[in-house]
Amino acid sequence: MDSANKKRTIKPIAVVFLTTIAVFAILQLFNPPIEGKPVAKKIEAPREVLAILENSCFNCHSNEQNLSWYDKIAPLSWAVSKDVKRAKEVLNFSEWNYSPAEHQGKMYVILNMMQSGKMPLHEYTLLHPSAKITTKDIETVRKYTLSLSSLNSAKKEKDSHQQIETSQSSAPVQFPVSPNGVKYTDDFKNWKVISMSTLFDHSIRVIYGNDIAVKAVETENFHPWPDGSIIVKSVWKQQQMADGEVRAGEFVNAQFMVKDADKYKDTEGWGFAKFSGNDLHPTGKTASFAKESCIACHRQLAEKTGYLFDVPMKINTERLIKNLEK
Repeated sequence: MDSANKKRTIKPIAVVFLTTIAVFAILQLFNPPIEGKPVAKKIEAPREVLAILENSCFNCHSNEQNLSWYDKIAPLSWAVSKDVKRAKEVLNFSEWNYSPAEHQGKMYVILNMMQSGKMPLHEYTLLHPSAKITTKDIETVRKYTLSLSSLNSAKKEKDSHQQIETSQSSAPVQFPVSPNGVKYTDDFKNWKVISMSTLFDHSIRVIYGNDIAVKAVETENFHPWPDGSIIVKSVWKQQQMADGEVRAGEFVNAQFMVKDADKYKDTEGWGFAKFSGNDLHPTGKTASFAKESCIACHRQLAEKTGYLFDVPMKINTERLIKNLEK
């Protein structure tokens, strides 16, 4: 009797096992390899920086995948293929066709993602522990990124003098427009400050909001931010006075975020723009620049705040006074 029961128990287990093997084998028939592309132009950086990027970033953000065997087996390979495709759309170290200023901006983004622990992705390092970023790696990338500022400063100063001379000899210049349609406006200087921040590059950053954005902050109604909200982050270099006081020095750029859910569907409803230097030249060559350069970081770092890096400070003065009186 015991022998018969044992046989009846083993048979269903064998069926389940064989079925699982069969399904697994069938899945491999629908497992196309990741599309291979040649290296158009590889990022140029010091050897120690490249070693970090190649070890921790290239498998997803380049045309040079060196995948493990388990990365190529379905259904895991489907997720890997999707992640690689999306990663290369955001940043591709094998198609590094950027100016020195754009190169510097990309390195700042990379450093921010590393310092925040958002890149490499946690789920990726679970399967690829050797790709984890160390404190020493971050310091290496940080030093290189900061060094780029001095390399570009002379060129910027020269360009700035040329721009000033041009502006003085020509008719008044209209405010610029970003390739994706976001217009620069000086009005933000009269808006309320909703937050402030500094960064490792020794900058001072003041974040302004228009009336719609301010109301959203006051009522804590920014999940999502209402259409018509405009956030502007104005950036200056820090200037240290003789007595040690730190003030805003040279203007760096003004970064705009304009909420229009219908117009900017590909970037979570936000239109991004950056206007830099004395001439306020806009970032980006095509309207898709924000999809490639901006929203990826905002998704990773600021989803909980409606894709805004800096958590808004409370602006409702009446509520603040009542809290202080308690």
